[in-house]
Amino acid sequence: MTRIAVGGFLHETNTFAPTKATYEDFVHGGGWPSMARGADVLKVMRKINVGLAGFVEEAEANGWELVPTISAAASPSAHVKKDAFERIVTEMVDGIAAALPVDAVYLDLHGAMVTEHFDDGEGEILARVRNVIGPDLPLVASLDLHANVSPEMVAHADALIAYRTYPHVDMADTGRACAKHLGLLLKTKQRFAKAFRQLPFLIPISWQCTNDQPTKGIYEKLAALESDAVPTLSFAPGFPAADFRDCGPSVFAYGRTQADADAAADQVVAIVASHEDDFDGKIYLPDEGVQHAMALAKSASKPIIIADTQDNPGAGGDSDTTGMLRALVRNKASAATGVIYDPHSARTAHAAGVGATVTLELGGKSGIPGDAPYKETFVVEKLSDGKFVAPGPYYGGRDMDMGPSACLRIGDVRIVVGSYKAQLADQAMYRYVGIEPTTEKILVNKSSVHFRADFEPIAAKLLICAAPGAMPADTAALPWTKLRPGIRLKPNGTPFTPAHSRTTG
Repeated sequence: MTRIAVGGFLHETNTFAPTKATYEDFVHGGGWPSMARGADVLKVMRKINVGLAGFVEEAEANGWELVPTISAAASPSAHVKKDAFERIVTEMVDGIAAALPVDAVYLDLHGAMVTEHFDDGEGEILARVRNVIGPDLPLVASLDLHANVSPEMVAHADALIAYRTYPHVDMADTGRACAKHLGLLLKTKQRFAKAFRQLPFLIPISWQCTNDQPTKGIYEKLAALESDAVPTLSFAPGFPAADFRDCGPSVFAYGRTQADADAAADQVVAIVASHEDDFDGKIYLPDEGVQHAMALAKSASKPIIIADTQDNPGAGGDSDTTGMLRALVRNKASAATGVIYDPHSARTAHAAGVGATVTLELGGKSGIPGDAPYKETFVVEKLSDGKFVAPGPYYGGRDMDMGPSACLRIGDVRIVVGSYKAQLADQAMYRYVGIEPTTEKILVNKSSVHFRADFEPIAAKLLICAAPGAMPADTAALPWTKLRPGIRLKPNGTPFTPAHSRTTG
């Protein structure tokens, strides 16, 4: 029987964010499944939208024996702490070593992990696994669409395969694609030639959405280029908030011959480059966005939905800034917003009880310039233990645990307050505290794009607002210091030089 060692270790690192990822963050998982070990990995990784779950399903259909090591993920944040990285990677690598002999290894990775001691987290993970399994065993990994792929990652893996949707509704499908490609490697006993290209400009995440052009069309053309000669081809727009050499978009192709791989990669690069002008769009200031939403809501039969994109916990924000909340209250909007991460305020609401009024310093505790706690008096409308299922297409039926949570109201604005961070990408993240999102005039979600998978069908209009937060919508606004020289800081933007200052761009 074919034996495959498997594991997962995912983190999307915003090196400019306020809070680092601890070992305990990976134990809990945030919006991801909690940490699992050994046989428990195969119990957790079933029928959910995660790369490893898709791989497990396809592998079992093939009759493969799986040897699970560890699965761990945490909400995006600043660097992964050294202790967390070493404990998890050591357990994974030791598990693979103990499983030998095996026929191959599959890893579910993100591709944009930066640790306290390694700029290229996945390059280090793949190097350590390769060192244990030797040069000949197939090693395949799935990656997030936001992967910042390095030459080292490409060198150590036999194949890297990235998601093709943002919102990421195809994570499990990507795991299945990895299993199919691994099956091809095992059947032919031949390696494919690799081609790797890095593109010359950063792409802001708000314009990476695959529901819209140009990205939708790019992936359609990419899929059409796959063939027997080029069985897998990926474009990763990158996560443009990781200050290291290999941050940015990339293309990686695997072909029967080097010429096949090179030709496919070059065609995708040319397609992406031709759309540089299109990777941009309208972003509103908080009051401007709220006022526009209120005007649209007067005649709309569905909610107007605003992305609070710069405090997206899916991009390293702490999900606690108050700029959009202040704008809603200031403009006397009828709206709901969430999730504001504030365990202290949630506990205070629980102690006061439903119907009580509480004076709080809500949110604003992550030290973001231009942001501060919002000191006001709120009505406690509903309380929750924070446990629910998120059935929408992004979370895919995942069990969620937001900890003690509350619905607070000020004026006609309702606020979801939670004790854990997770991107508001599912309608259930309103309903679990008694807010029915479909009947609200305006919804303000702490998310950039993932919310669209579940909210676009109920939206009259989507807007993007930029209140103070850890993930600037304008990538050129970040204080870059380590990028590779010459990469443009945004589409058609200023090229980076090592002496680049905070004021340039």
